[in-house]
Amino acid sequence: MTNKFELQTTDSKSRARAGLLSTAHGDIRTPVFMPVGTVGTVKGVHQQELSEEIRARIILGNTYHLYLRPGVDVVRQAGGLHRFIGWDKPILTDSGGYQVFSLAHRRKIKPEGVTFQSHIDGSKHLFTPESATEVQIQLGADIIMAFDECTPYPCEYRYAEKSMHLTHTWLDRCLDYFDNRDEFPHGYTPTLAPIVQGSTFSDLRKKSAEYISSKGRHINAIGGLSVGEPIEEMYRITAEVTEILPETSARYLMGVGTPANIITCIGLGIDMFDCVLPSRNARHGLIYTWDGIINIKNEKWKTDFSPIDPTSRAFTSRSHTKAYLRHLVHVGELLGAQIATIHNLAFFLELVDTAREHILNGTFSSWSKDIVSRLERRL
Repeated sequence: MTNKFELQTTDSKSRARAGLLSTAHGDIRTPVFMPVGTVGTVKGVHQQELSEEIRARIILGNTYHLYLRPGVDVVRQAGGLHRFIGWDKPILTDSGGYQVFSLAHRRKIKPEGVTFQSHIDGSKHLFTPESATEVQIQLGADIIMAFDECTPYPCEYRYAEKSMHLTHTWLDRCLDYFDNRDEFPHGYTPTLAPIVQGSTFSDLRKKSAEYISSKGRHINAIGGLSVGEPIEEMYRITAEVTEILPETSARYLMGVGTPANIITCIGLGIDMFDCVLPSRNARHGLIYTWDGIINIKNEKWKTDFSPIDPTSRAFTSRSHTKAYLRHLVHVGELLGAQIATIHNLAFFLELVDTAREHILNGTFSSWSKDIVSRLERRL
């Protein structure tokens, strides 16, 4: 089938959009939140729970981590990442560009690519735009990301400019390698998505957005945000970039964010999100709800025998109490982290699904103004 993005409607009082992204493994209604399954699993959550309780429509894998373990050959022999992990819905793979940023002490960036040391055994490896693209093709992802450099914050202008040009050069090499390939090993052609960079400098972001837009892809990503910059800066850059990126392509804001971040950025024209926050914070006892954030470790929940969330789509959130979850987390029981993770991911998916309903109904703008302040409250 042909991968494509169809813009269905835009909110009249904001830039919020509802769309449909088609892939070989199914259609994705947008806005969408994508749970992060770095090494082929969302920590502590079975694929059946992801599909039936959380109702995830697409998940992420990470090229860097899967390349190191279990290795591309193992995944290829299994028939691709979908078969290897038992997931029949769409998968997006990050190129490994973020690890170039996060593992700065273990890598060296050159025009050819990035030489890095494995965080597992110290062995040296080289990622180039071509090899990062090939690894993702062999993994069999539906959406693969161009190899880029994610700049840190704060960042000097000269470095950000140089990095942006390097990202553009690498993008051209990714596209040349991808577009001139005769066949793909898993029987379908994935989508390759470029990434806008430029740190928090408006002129660089504009240049990068214009360059990425010229490539005519039906997904364009915004990278290099949510790396420590003030929230206001993230919103400013997102707004500036979405003014330039074509309306006919899906817009993916990488690594964002909190529920309030997501609703705000939907209003700025973003269609796709991913973040480790709901699963990572769940393991530390932070529970996201429509009324705000619960720290389940607090004493106040010790004898609260009400459901974690009586309206949640997740059975475990409706059937287990806050007191029980607090007990599990307090004693370090693995089930506590699992229940909390399922709850948070189900909430994030319900959040974007509800946002989509309001966009389709023409009520997103008024609804979002009320909900953002509620989502940030500490209960």
